[in-house]
Amino acid sequence: MSDLSERIAERVISIPDYPRKGVIFRDIMPIAADAELFHDIIAELAARHTGERIDRVVAIESRGFVFGGALANELKCGFTPIRKAGKLPRETIRETYQLEYGEGTIELQKDALAPGARVILVDDLLATGGTVNAAIRLIQRLGAEVTAADFVIELGFLSPRSNIRGCSRIHTLLTYD
Repeated sequence: MSDLSERIAERVISIPDYPRKGVIFRDIMPIAADAELFHDIIAELAARHTGERIDRVVAIESRGFVFGGALANELKCGFTPIRKAGKLPRETIRETYQLEYGEGTIELQKDALAPGARVILVDDLLATGGTVNAAIRLIQRLGAEVTAADFVIELGFLSPRSNIRGCSRIHTLLTYD
């Protein structure tokens, strides 16, 4: 495990039986509160895209916004949010998907991405891949290309990478096996 992974692991707080029995919630907010660690995470994610043409960072609500906005700033590109259903004010497209403990629906504004835009998808945690696949489908429906997906944490024991379609470059900084 790298130094950065170890530092992330030290800050993550695991909360058993939240939001329901049998689920271990990984609270990443202490990572964001540590200015040096947060900076290093964003620098590492940005370094993985050095020399690439990236038009937009697209992040998934809500904890993905924490990292996605900062990464977009570092890469000097635009930021686009994917939100839960009913949160965006203009015309949207939507996708429904299965979560590890339920079902969800996310939306993207119809004019959020230009056809051919090169996008990095960002979220805090990769679990089953359901949310990521829904986000990729939304992005592709607008004609944009997901060049990579970046996550701070991956729940490797759920084998999410084998479920992801439409993005072959997946980066994580800490994996729980």
